[in-house]
Amino acid sequence: MSYTKPSGIPLPILADIDLKVRAGEIVGLLGRSGSGKSTLLRIAAGLIKPSSGRVIYRGEPLRGPTQGISVVFQTFALYPWLTVIDNVELGLDALRVSTEEARKRATSAIEMIGLDGFQSALPRELSGGMKQRVGFARALVSEPTLLLMDEPFSALDVLTAETLRTDFLDLWVGRQLTIKAVLMVTHNIEEAVMMCDRILVLGASPAHIVTSVSVPLPHPRDRVDPAFRAIVGEIYAVLTARLVDAMDTSSANHGGLALCLPDVSSHRLDGFMDKIAAASSAGYVDLAMIAASLMEKVDDLLPIAGAAHILEFAELRNGSMRLTAAGRVFAQAGDDGRKRLFREHLVQFVPLIAHIREVLDERGDHQAPRERFELELQDHLNQHDADRTLRTAIDWGRYAGLFSYDDHTRRFAGGC
Repeated sequence: MSYTKPSGIPLPILADIDLKVRAGEIVGLLGRSGSGKSTLLRIAAGLIKPSSGRVIYRGEPLRGPTQGISVVFQTFALYPWLTVIDNVELGLDALRVSTEEARKRATSAIEMIGLDGFQSALPRELSGGMKQRVGFARALVSEPTLLLMDEPFSALDVLTAETLRTDFLDLWVGRQLTIKAVLMVTHNIEEAVMMCDRILVLGASPAHIVTSVSVPLPHPRDRVDPAFRAIVGEIYAVLTARLVDAMDTSSANHGGLALCLPDVSSHRLDGFMDKIAAASSAGYVDLAMIAASLMEKVDDLLPIAGAAHILEFAELRNGSMRLTAAGRVFAQAGDDGRKRLFREHLVQFVPLIAHIREVLDERGDHQAPRERFELELQDHLNQHDADRTLRTAIDWGRYAGLFSYDDHTRRFAGGC
């Protein structure tokens, strides 16, 4: 799948995707935000057409939305003026099911999903978890063969998500559903291992399948089971290896100016280093363990770990993180010592920040417009990555006292 930029240049979103979803399995699409997971799911649903290639459903080419495929979306997507039962029945309108049969099937779906007694309630009367149950009931009422789920638990609090996840798995394992297979999008590694029989890890730019991980564990699954933890660790190892490779390649290009910086503030990195130092054993800490203890999703954890790796305060390897000697000094230092060490490592290991400081030092007024650096970055990065990289560089440079930045005038000024 690719889209066209305003300039007319194609922007690839998905490339070389080749996968099968078989009867009797839950398949997970795991990857970071923006990696193309939701686009792939919508193509599988027939909601959008791929730029090339085809989708085969039960032996026939899929040419659009079809009976037998239902979707549970990330947001609740309920009509606020309709009651619970009316929202659920809405899924049967396109199938031209009779009024009597629609009411019977909707009532059954509502009872099965745990909303009995709330048929007449409006969405505003429901909690987030109950709204998402309505979304599940609406998807299930059409008695689909394939269920597609786009991060269906991500908008819920931890306890509500766990309850709904467990209830769905009970229905699936107990064969109380018409569904023959499930394809679900997630960026939560533990959720993927908890639910899926097979996990496809996606890389980005454009999205492609990096690896397929089997989960041969019976339900119900135990998060503290060594076999469960081993699979979680295996996926973290794959993701960290790719993160390090991407950063190393980016850093080697164009004198390092193309190094794409993660969207991580200096203060968040500061707190993370404290956590890593406290949790490390012989200098090492398992990323899966720290994610569980901090309740961090992979989307949140990997950028912070990547920032520590870029600054050489830590080393990422095989799903674990080891504090370097400088990282240990940083974790033990006071505020002044941390800022001094941070400043030294920025100049040494982040070429963009060293370049900004060098330009400011060379100018008589020690000032430069933001646009000057934006244009340089856009020679090497897309606009989104360039904006994020410059935003992170401004935050890190301010914290280290290397320069200041005025957002009103959009100008940098040399620091002390």
